[in-house]
Amino acid sequence: MNTHNHHQNTSANPTDLLDMKAAVVSGKGADFEIRSLKIRQPKGDEVLVKIVATGICHTDVSARNQYYPVPLPVVLGHEGAGIVQAVGSEVKDLKVGDHVILTYGYCGHCEECYTGKQPFCVESYERNFGGCDTDGSHAIFDEQNNPINDHFFSQSSFATLAIARESNAIKVPDNAPIELLGPLGCGIQTGAGTVMNALEVTPASSFAVWGAGSVGLSGLLGAKLLGASTIIAVDIVDSRLELAKELGATHVINSKKQDPVEAIREITGGGVKFALETTGIPAILTQGVNALGRLGKIAVVGAPPMGTPAEFDVNDLLIYGKSIIGNVQARTTPKKFIADLVDLYLKGDFPFDKLVKYYDFKDINQAVADSHSGVTLKPILKIADAAL
Repeated sequence: MNTHNHHQNTSANPTDLLDMKAAVVSGKGADFEIRSLKIRQPKGDEVLVKIVATGICHTDVSARNQYYPVPLPVVLGHEGAGIVQAVGSEVKDLKVGDHVILTYGYCGHCEECYTGKQPFCVESYERNFGGCDTDGSHAIFDEQNNPINDHFFSQSSFATLAIARESNAIKVPDNAPIELLGPLGCGIQTGAGTVMNALEVTPASSFAVWGAGSVGLSGLLGAKLLGASTIIAVDIVDSRLELAKELGATHVINSKKQDPVEAIREITGGGVKFALETTGIPAILTQGVNALGRLGKIAVVGAPPMGTPAEFDVNDLLIYGKSIIGNVQARTTPKKFIADLVDLYLKGDFPFDKLVKYYDFKDINQAVADSHSGVTLKPILKIADAAL
């Protein structure tokens, strides 16, 4: 689906291009290959960022595998963090040397953006998965000056340099550990933000999470912050459940060994008030709905391939007043929410550093494999000081 290769980037003068390295996916399901490429200077409201580190998220792998059809070849990566190297002429609040977390792209002028619901921007797909800028141009080129598909989540940060917009670059204090912070741009804010802003978990309530990966456990941290008193983690890997306990779970369930719906009904005395489904497996969503108590809510963030149906009993929703909420990202303004998460981390109230493991940039394929197998919850690629 190479829909954008006919767009030439007329604004790119070869003499203005900077050398960089980036991980390129050339075919469906192919390994990441680190290549020498070029990137143009920022223009307008853009910033050029030296990437210090980038998280690897399930969505990067979904795009590589074409569950989400992005045009190939492409530079993926959407949990970047680094240091501003140059700014376009319209940039107002960022300057060279600022430390920034990069998040997803949004237009800033549709109804959803105006009302603080930027994840649901009407231009969300083209700005995050389109493979080019909104005008069809590119920022990244190969050594023959042919464009490479880019602008993934308005950043393409599996690279030593990335172009983002001021709107999706969030300034953070210089004393915050920039190499750790990238995953706040997507996966970690999705877990915590869904619990805090979509479910709106209440104090002394019950909360269950299906899937104790990085998204699920950051959701668990969010539920703990909001004062949930019964916190249940469901997974099939005992080591993940042990970590869930360490982070605040009051109960853990290995769903290979016991029926999670029965166990949750017993623990909560009838059903859980709030739940989070992170696995993307339809049968697990069904379990989650069945485990809800009266007026219970479940939020769905696990993403299966496009067109995947799920089953539940309509009367069960109706009679017990249950709600199923779909969500992406944190359901709120990223600039404010991500800055809040950084503050919570610095105060010791949001220890998401316990979810991460660092890899050298050159080991990107191993990091993806370890994430897939469950060995690593949240891989972070160290790029600025990685030996290339």
